[in-house]
Amino acid sequence: MTFGPGRAVGVALAVLGGSCLALQSRINGELGHQLGDGIAAATVSFGVGLAVLLLALPWMHRGVRAIATAVRDGGLRWWQCVGGACGAFLVTTQGLTVPWLGVSIFIVALVAGQSASSLAMDRLGIGPGGPRLITRNRAFGALLCVVAVVIAVGGSFGDPRSLGFAALPLLAGIGVAWQQAVNGRVALAARSPWPATLLNFAVGSVALLVALGIESAIRGGGPPGTFPAEPWLYVGGPLGIVFIAISAAVVHRIGVLLLGLGMIAGQILGALAIDAVIPGPAGRPDLLTLAGAALTLLAVRIASRT
Repeated sequence: MTFGPGRAVGVALAVLGGSCLALQSRINGELGHQLGDGIAAATVSFGVGLAVLLLALPWMHRGVRAIATAVRDGGLRWWQCVGGACGAFLVTTQGLTVPWLGVSIFIVALVAGQSASSLAMDRLGIGPGGPRLITRNRAFGALLCVVAVVIAVGGSFGDPRSLGFAALPLLAGIGVAWQQAVNGRVALAARSPWPATLLNFAVGSVALLVALGIESAIRGGGPPGTFPAEPWLYVGGPLGIVFIAISAAVVHRIGVLLLGLGMIAGQILGALAIDAVIPGPAGRPDLLTLAGAALTLLAVRIASRT
């Protein structure tokens, strides 16, 4: 596939966003482990990100008003403004599953769902770029990503609990593609990715606070763990800002699938590096995980050839 300068920059930014997501997964996974509650960790992550964005609200108030005007006039539907709920689910799955799966398997499962869903988003024209055809290479690449996740978690087939955990990031990946598509439409209405990012964090924070309240009422108290003292465990929110802002900024130029492909490459490379240098509770990537990751990258290459 031949890239023009603008498209190449968009894909490079997508790779950067994917790397940020891989690092965020490790951070939120560790935060969830120490708090003993994945929903609480996700709420903290979104809350920190929302606080950072609210500090910049004076510089993006025109974009926020433009979004409200677009919804009132029918240029945006209300359901196109709630992509943050999918982001909230993604961050929750990080806190719940990364301590069990490790970053590598989490990311491979995530991108399998993301790649297949991206095809559907482009074909249905959910994103701002309009409908895009499903070519043979794109369909085969998406299928190959699904095969990759099966290989990557093959060592866990004897553990039903691990397989269940792998299903959560798979579902989160499906939601991420939809989130990226609708965020692009919101960013176009606001003429900036930052108001769209703020809206995502606001919606996600509300959803998580409701979920945390229900969970606390059922459990009869707050998280069983304690809030850690390490500052780096609270930077998952700012990393999410980078991930969402990049998605909203470039999706209308390169489409949902190509955005997903670039982020998949960044996620895979970042996850393997993190798990290799700083192994989580699941240990360093094994041969099955490496094979699944390599197959995912091959799928990305095939699907990018229209």
